[in-house]
Amino acid sequence: MFRNLFANVRAKSPLVHNITNYVTVNDCANIVLACGASPIMADDAAEVEDITSLCAGLNLNIGTLNSRTIPSMLLAGHTANRLGRPVVLDPVGAGASHLRTETALRLLREVKFTVIRGNISEIRTLAADETLDKTVAFAKAFAARTGAVVAVTGAIDIVADGERAFCIRNGHPMMSAVTGTGCQLSALTAAFCAANPDKPLEAAAAAVCAMGLAGEAAHSRLSRLDGNATYRNYIIDAIFNMTPEQLEEGARYEMR
Repeated sequence: MFRNLFANVRAKSPLVHNITNYVTVNDCANIVLACGASPIMADDAAEVEDITSLCAGLNLNIGTLNSRTIPSMLLAGHTANRLGRPVVLDPVGAGASHLRTETALRLLREVKFTVIRGNISEIRTLAADETLDKTVAFAKAFAARTGAVVAVTGAIDIVADGERAFCIRNGHPMMSAVTGTGCQLSALTAAFCAANPDKPLEAAAAAVCAMGLAGEAAHSRLSRLDGNATYRNYIIDAIFNMTPEQLEEGARYEMR
């Protein structure tokens, strides 16, 4: 299944618009290129509607949120919705400040998202629901409420819609030592969804598996003198060199 999804990314090379944070924007662009898609980064309100209309997918990331880019995200999201293009939300730091939380909630109210990807703390902030004690059930419930695929990343990644969930066991603990692996994953997810717009759940799960598998492959290359900077580059290289067949064979997941 994942083989065909990844092959579509390579074959279609979709253009993906990213309004993302300036800490990781270069890595996000490179991970999109590595998977076979094409990135564009534009965050000025005067052009985001034009840029989004040219693209097959949109990735919105609030990691370095500021008052100038909030209107840009809303305009881009509205344009993508009007054109029927997939939209990914990465609510970085939601819950850490009033501005981040309120902006993420406003985006959820005003933009229809295809995938919402974050860690469990960020997703719980948006869901405003602490009563679910099982992450799978929690993710399914939030997905049903928002109409989006929900990707909760952690030691075990959960990618769910309202009915099905992938429990994914790819990845390596060292990925947490690199700033921006989550941001890269959101950009990668947008590329997979842009190439496979009719299969958002499977596309998001494939992107999560690919990123985790890249983390494993990258770690296996490290020497005694290598650190997190080298590891970051190796992750991007692993995506670049990964074949659809390798993703299919290396993906470790179960359905619930």
